[in-house]
Amino acid sequence: MTPQRAFLEMLFGTAVAAAHPASCLPPLLPPPPDGRLILLAAGKAAGSMAEVAEAHYLDRMQLPAERLAGIAVARHGYGRPTKVVTMIEAGHPIPDAAGLEAADRALKLADAAKAGDLVLVLMSGGASANWIAPASGVSFADKQAVTRALLRSGATIGEINTVRKHLSRIKGGRLARHAYPARLVTIAISDVPGDDPAVIGSGPTVPDPSTLAQARAIVAKFKLALPAAVSAALNDAHNESPKPGDPVFAGSTFALAARPADSLRAAQAAVVAAGFECISLGADVEGEAREVAAAHAKLARELRQQGKRAVILSGGELTVTMRGKGRGGPNQEYALALVAELAGVAKVAALAGDTDGTDGGNGGVADPAGAFLDGGTAARAKPLGLDAAAFLADNNSTGFFEALGDLLVPGPTYTNVNDFRAIVVDRV
Repeated sequence: MTPQRAFLEMLFGTAVAAAHPASCLPPLLPPPPDGRLILLAAGKAAGSMAEVAEAHYLDRMQLPAERLAGIAVARHGYGRPTKVVTMIEAGHPIPDAAGLEAADRALKLADAAKAGDLVLVLMSGGASANWIAPASGVSFADKQAVTRALLRSGATIGEINTVRKHLSRIKGGRLARHAYPARLVTIAISDVPGDDPAVIGSGPTVPDPSTLAQARAIVAKFKLALPAAVSAALNDAHNESPKPGDPVFAGSTFALAARPADSLRAAQAAVVAAGFECISLGADVEGEAREVAAAHAKLARELRQQGKRAVILSGGELTVTMRGKGRGGPNQEYALALVAELAGVAKVAALAGDTDGTDGGNGGVADPAGAFLDGGTAARAKPLGLDAAAFLADNNSTGFFEALGDLLVPGPTYTNVNDFRAIVVDRV
């Protein structure tokens, strides 16, 4: 491992650690209620959030175990050992039957909540896929088909969630309806640009400003071919989500435990401590992965020409429009696009990775989180017959970096604050 690669992986680890529930969740946990505590957790950090919350209430606050009930659902491989709360692992990004079961059990627990009880909802990125409760008339297979179509379309996470919220019995504020009249507290780890509570996990406990009409417009924009039952559901007024001012939200609270900006700031401090100038492009960068890569590479080349010693940091969620048949994800595609852009540029290296530990792929724990590259990557690839442009055209970033041994594979991180990208520019 080169010093630059070790430095980049240290920055990635620093960003992830800043968003782990063990450090960011306890200060926000509310006092135990007079009645029961019903803990509902969903998303990639659900296991670790439930684990931390259990330790807080059962061990530190001495809450009797019989007053605690709950269920946590995370993607496969992201479960954690819990004492009372039931832990379920489910599919992501494509939902599976386990997510269907988890949502059904969460709704039943919320329905059982009474005044004097506390429904504590712990949200993180991935909850949209892990909590699956199709709207009336929409089958589970229909929801899977919609998710696949949206993921391949190039739609942003906000657009994807707008459609999914109007095809669900739990998303878009509907969980709040089930929890009412119990007190409702939501604590979330944000994985979305702007940290909008209505977007994180498709906002199951907050008012939904999006509409059925907007969902239909997104379907039209990307020319999605949807099952007939889905089209019917998007034209059914009964599937409109609860809006601001609905009494089910009275007295409920929402707090952010960690945001992409928090992780970026932690990495920025590490950059400065290492003697580099830090150029932060912000935690909300969006756009097509290869186009963003081209813009970032241009900045890196300019810094190199100026003789600067700097690190370019950015977060946010990039998109990939699938045109080929390869494997990968937005972080790996961004890295692959950088290979040609930075070819032959000395003392420049980059890492792009998803802080949840996986980038695209099939939802397995062994999927890569991203990839590493430097100015010599293109030269190292050539003798192996690897043409970066050809692999990019096939959206096969995993295949390219796998052959070079340059994939970032940290395994489950048990948190998720979106993407982390860093480009190191050093002097000769």
